[in-house]
Amino acid sequence: MEDVKKFLSKYCGAIIGIIIAIVILATRLYDLIIGVLVVLAGAFIGNYVQQNKDDVKTKLKRWIDKM
Repeated sequence: MEDVKKFLSKYCGAIIGIIIAIVILATRLYDLIIGVLVVLAGAFIGNYVQQNKDDVKTKLKRWIDKM
């Protein structure tokens, strides 16, 4: 009984993570999660480009010139 308590206290986070992953896979929520991550990445990139227009323009020009 003491060994079980040690095991659960040591690996509690991993056990919770496994249970959450199983629930996400079973309910196909990963499609929604991937969609939200893509939207957030797009918002971050758009904000970065808007804030650093000149840097992005020069970097794109150099990249295109290399091609």
